[in-house]
Amino acid sequence: MNNVLFITDPLAGLHAEIDATIGLMNASQELGLDVWCCAPEELAVVDGRVLAHAHKIRLRPRRPGVDHRWVVDSTWWDELEVAVVDAADFEVVHLRIDPPVDDRYLHTTYLLDLAGTRVVNRPDGIRAVHEKLVALRFPELCPPTYVGTSLSGLREFVARVGTAVVKPVDGFAGIDVWLVQNDHSAVALLESATHGGRRQVIAQQYLPAVEHGNKRLFLLDGEIVGAVLRRPCADDFRIGPPVAPAAIEDADAAIAAALRPVLIRYGLTIAGADVIGGRLIEVNVTCPGGMHKTDALLGTRLSEAMVRRLTPDREGVFA
Repeated sequence: MNNVLFITDPLAGLHAEIDATIGLMNASQELGLDVWCCAPEELAVVDGRVLAHAHKIRLRPRRPGVDHRWVVDSTWWDELEVAVVDAADFEVVHLRIDPPVDDRYLHTTYLLDLAGTRVVNRPDGIRAVHEKLVALRFPELCPPTYVGTSLSGLREFVARVGTAVVKPVDGFAGIDVWLVQNDHSAVALLESATHGGRRQVIAQQYLPAVEHGNKRLFLLDGEIVGAVLRRPCADDFRIGPPVAPAAIEDADAAIAAALRPVLIRYGLTIAGADVIGGRLIEVNVTCPGGMHKTDALLGTRLSEAMVRRLTPDREGVFA
């Protein structure tokens, strides 16, 4: 087998200058693999075989920009072939649909359970490990946290910790994230965050150390292969793009060691752990990102390292 299949959102909607999926595609191509892709809607199961109406593409050349973005053509790929292919014929299938883990996402995982080849990350593992709640298996590594819908419970939690970051359990990409302080605005904000007590949210103590950076640990089979700092924007408490390399400290190693058995057990080969001030915030497993941006910013080869681990017998043509 000399090909790899990416299950992705539509190519036209991907941002080739920053998207981690594009970095993995490019690294696969440079390793000598044929890159195929399809959307979830292009999958079918016929007589127990997972078939994809897939597109074989070739990525155009790219180069690092002046920050965390790559310089690419506005049309960054060429389509070489369209065919119905069997997932079992691929060396690796990458599940790279952006969250949320909604019905579309879940139905795709059930189909890929039948793929007959390695799927990264493993579909049943994604269903078993909730990326915002898995950290709570290790409460000693996390900041004080409350999960629920109760307005009174949340209000008491905010009063206890002073300031909290509140986000929906099913949230993603920084959407609907609230900074709630122990003041007269707390009740109204919590009502909005929980949709009047009907939506589960996670409230965590705000960590002032975030001003020095939110550290993304890039994990490959539970091992740290790189780290980068991201900081809040000047006019927003939420985290922005990577800005600098991050040292790997003892607390980071302890977090990785705690997570490793869980990640390996559930086949979560590629993951991103978010750490603030040595405290674990969440673990990205659905469509882990940041590698492509970090490679452009720092000259690292995180995407290459991940593809090489998945295809260890290939030499590749990396520059």
